[in-house]
Amino acid sequence: MPRAKAGTAPAKKPRVSKNSGHVLAEKFPNGEMLRDLCKKNWRLGDVIGQGGFGLIYLASDQETSKVGPDANYVVKIEPISNGPLFCEMHFYQRVAKPEIIDKWIQSQKLKYLGIPKYIASGQHVFKGTTYRFMVMQRFGTDLQLIFEGAGKQFSKQTVFALALRLIDALEYLHDNHYVHADVKAANCLLGYKNGKVEADVVFLVDYGLAFKYAPDGDHKPYKEEPKKAHDGTIEFTSRDAHKGVDPSRRADMEILGYCLLQWLCGRLPWEDKLADKNYVADSKHKYMNDISSLMKKCFPNGNAPAEISSYLTMVSKLDYEKKPDYSEMRKIFTQGLADLHIKDTWKLALPIAGAKPSTPMVSPKKAVKRKIQDTDTDGKQKKAETALASPRTNTPNNSKAKPPRQTAKTTPAKPGAKQAPKQKPVTPSSAAKKKSPVKKVTKSPTAAAALARKVGAKTIAGTLKSPALSRLASPKGSVSPGINNGPKAKLVKSPAATPPAAKKRKVVRKKNVMVTEMAVQTSPGLKKNS
Repeated sequence: MPRAKAGTAPAKKPRVSKNSGHVLAEKFPNGEMLRDLCKKNWRLGDVIGQGGFGLIYLASDQETSKVGPDANYVVKIEPISNGPLFCEMHFYQRVAKPEIIDKWIQSQKLKYLGIPKYIASGQHVFKGTTYRFMVMQRFGTDLQLIFEGAGKQFSKQTVFALALRLIDALEYLHDNHYVHADVKAANCLLGYKNGKVEADVVFLVDYGLAFKYAPDGDHKPYKEEPKKAHDGTIEFTSRDAHKGVDPSRRADMEILGYCLLQWLCGRLPWEDKLADKNYVADSKHKYMNDISSLMKKCFPNGNAPAEISSYLTMVSKLDYEKKPDYSEMRKIFTQGLADLHIKDTWKLALPIAGAKPSTPMVSPKKAVKRKIQDTDTDGKQKKAETALASPRTNTPNNSKAKPPRQTAKTTPAKPGAKQAPKQKPVTPSSAAKKKSPVKKVTKSPTAAAALARKVGAKTIAGTLKSPALSRLASPKGSVSPGINNGPKAKLVKSPAATPPAAKKRKVVRKKNVMVTEMAVQTSPGLKKNS
């Protein structure tokens, strides 16, 4: 075996993903220039995401200016030896050309179609490795993040509106002899335009599992293949997929039905054992043969929407090669909106606040849990920034802060300084004898005076009903250890607070607390997942 020459570093082996087995892409420097097949240049910005295939960058068609955070394009890049992006790129080149989509929109009289348009693609050599890339329009956050932020439940209006837009998208795919095969909230992204998220525009993305069900114009025959069983995302995939049957139009409509059902009730009946794929498959077969029992399981209070029941019943009657009746399916949800006294104005009514731009991720074929990650300069993975404002109650986080210790010791006075008279500490027994159940908590005499001027010398107090704030209440009316009152916090006594010693009066105390200089923000309207 020949020896390596002195001073020559051994060639680095390509990094391989443990999850997908694909070669991981090297990170390109900010400003790297790519040239597509049409000889147009694209400048890369920062990495904003990572999929099973490679990395996702912000991008711009402006060659001379730096790519900013509000860029309207993203670029997916993977080593040419990988396959997922290759399959997705061929789908876009055949089905998602802008002129084809625009023609469909006009013929169907739609406001928009939730299918991303193909923009550009090409190859690029970096450090001796050839990469494949595809330029895409940028999107906003995905529905999964919004769904989780809303307590895992959408309103009927939102679900019916999403159903209409996704049926439009699936009809277009099916008309072009393709099926998506992996419809789910994580693959539904909001629009993004001119630096803002479009909250009423939703796109169906991620065509890594897209399948041409009629390659020669004829539908592929029904055939079970155990080796391909359970393909797709386990909680939503179709009954056919559990048997290894090639995806079909009815499979797409069935997957959509499971998504709509989850968005309405919060949890599918088989989500308790997702690791047991046979259990999931058996549950779907059982419930799809008895839709009424499925509705009772998902809506135990008896408030099952008739629309979702009608839709799933229609899907259960579809044959493998039969074309779905998209118009009748849309009528179900259009009538559902009408029953809510809402007209279909293409509004999604999503419970979002402060949505930020995101980017399409490529999920593993059999993923159960979705992870959004990006890669830093050292190749380490870290969690991506959340694209929504947190729906939980935002309160000052003082749970970890240690309360100031109250002891009888005093700090030694400096020579020549006058010592303040000692004050007796207020104990729970002495506090119980007070007439007034409310104590004024001030940080200093100046603060107390300012507070008195502001509220007319009235104490700010109230019973805390919120569970998130209940820990701030002190059961004995003393200083709450959950609030940092500062080292100068004192309890100011009122002269008239102590009744005459001869009279004994039973005082009923209420748990009150004074909250000062604290902004408490809550998110109304959130429903807990049943």
